[in-house]
Amino acid sequence: MSLEFPCGPVPLKSYAYICRPPIEELAYQEISKPGSVIRIKAPKQMGKTSLVLRLLDQAQGADYHTVYLDFQQADESVFNSLDKFLRWFCANVSQQLRLKPMLDEYWDEDIGSKVSCTLYFQAYLLPEIDRPLVLALNEVNRIFEYPKIAQDFLALLRSWYEEAKQVEILEKLRLVVVHSTEVYITLNINQSPFNVGLPIKLPEFSWEQVQDLARLYGLEWTDGSQARTLMAMVGGHPYLVQLALYHLVNSSEPSLEQLLSEAPTITGIYSTHLRGLYYTLQTNLELASAFKKVIMAQDSVELNPLMAYKLESLGLVKLAGNRCTVSCELYRLYFASQNIEGANLQEQVLALQTQNQELRRLQDIDELTQVANRQCFKRYLEQQWQSLMHKKAPLSLILLDIDYLKIYNNAFGYEGGNECLQEIVAAICDVVSHVAHLVARYEDDKFTVLLPHTNASSAFFLAERIREDVKNLAILQNPSVGGLPNSVVTVSLGVACTIPKFEDSPVSLVRAAEEAFSQSKREGRDRTSVSSILKYGFELNAP
Repeated sequence: MSLEFPCGPVPLKSYAYICRPPIEELAYQEISKPGSVIRIKAPKQMGKTSLVLRLLDQAQGADYHTVYLDFQQADESVFNSLDKFLRWFCANVSQQLRLKPMLDEYWDEDIGSKVSCTLYFQAYLLPEIDRPLVLALNEVNRIFEYPKIAQDFLALLRSWYEEAKQVEILEKLRLVVVHSTEVYITLNINQSPFNVGLPIKLPEFSWEQVQDLARLYGLEWTDGSQARTLMAMVGGHPYLVQLALYHLVNSSEPSLEQLLSEAPTITGIYSTHLRGLYYTLQTNLELASAFKKVIMAQDSVELNPLMAYKLESLGLVKLAGNRCTVSCELYRLYFASQNIEGANLQEQVLALQTQNQELRRLQDIDELTQVANRQCFKRYLEQQWQSLMHKKAPLSLILLDIDYLKIYNNAFGYEGGNECLQEIVAAICDVVSHVAHLVARYEDDKFTVLLPHTNASSAFFLAERIREDVKNLAILQNPSVGGLPNSVVTVSLGVACTIPKFEDSPVSLVRAAEEAFSQSKREGRDRTSVSSILKYGFELNAP
């Protein structure tokens, strides 16, 4: 059974999603109610986005409109002012609804940004659609870093919820608000969406659910003792459990005991996850000191309520009344060996700067291939689109994937498939060496190469170099399958190029590249096709 590396949300078609009754059913029922609000809260990597994807899929199945906004994707400049943030918010909703942005027609500085935003929804967006709209706002905690914007925006959402009881057009709107930390800013409780609607706090997996997941991964844990051993180290944390199962299935010498013995070390499978938590504690020494008390105690500890809630939001502790215990043995063992309270201030600042740079890099990197991930690609595409639109310069995109990778995996297993991916990505990066060009993993075995200031001819010849270099790697295909056009692994590529325009969207470039890529597939694979729609500067015989 094909199961993906546990990185990011669990895809809709994945067998690795474990339901946590009655949460899903309650959420599905709630979005059918006019003007409803669902609030989903849990630490990072607990499955919030996976649940949201299924909520949106359920909504689409009911023929609702859906919009998904991840606040982590917003540029820093968006948070310069409330006005700029709300215009960004409205523009993104318009684009996803495939409606022309009409901000200037509804925005009036004399009545203020919040009223303008409300008018934009009530007088334009909602009347333009004929069905309910489920608006999912992910990583809302990003705006907690900007207290003034957070106060006004959250109050605005609350006002829409209240007005939906009287304003019929607002009944079309159903909000899903997702955050991973507590709200630590000062809010009027009657002006916040965080005490209305359906609250959902995602729990950890139970022992039975860990057993079910292990079975889905193909592990024969018949008596349940292995599941208990794993949970003794990581609890029922979904990401930590899935990462362990993935490595057990894909390791050449799977050993739960060896994996767990290395788990709390810098060479263990959880090193990236643990470094992220370490960095968070290092940026708040008061929080680090409070957590130190918890991990050093033999019993539960009573902490300052604010410190306790913050640590619970990070997933580091469990609360029982006013008392805290470490959420899992992994955290106790790792942090007991770390100087999380810091020593020399100057050394601490330097260490934090280094860790911050590394963590920013890791957030944008695909863990398996070590190139940019989809989130990074989308952000860079938007940045380059805006930049080149003003410069009236070309922007090219190469979209490629590996031909018959599933057949290759059937012969050599997913560990062999992963090594194949890594070899091919290395070959792509050898060709794409310009500092402004970006190689990214788009999804599974599909990759993108974004080429600013590059016309279609240059992009085509670069794509051909990639295709030839991959073929020259001579990675042998599955010898037991006949009828394949090549005995070695190949790639199919699509190229698109345009000069960005204000009235167009970056999505148009991606779709054009997908169209060209599909043509390569239809024509036999192991080839490069150029979009028939967006092919600025394409001359087949260009050097």
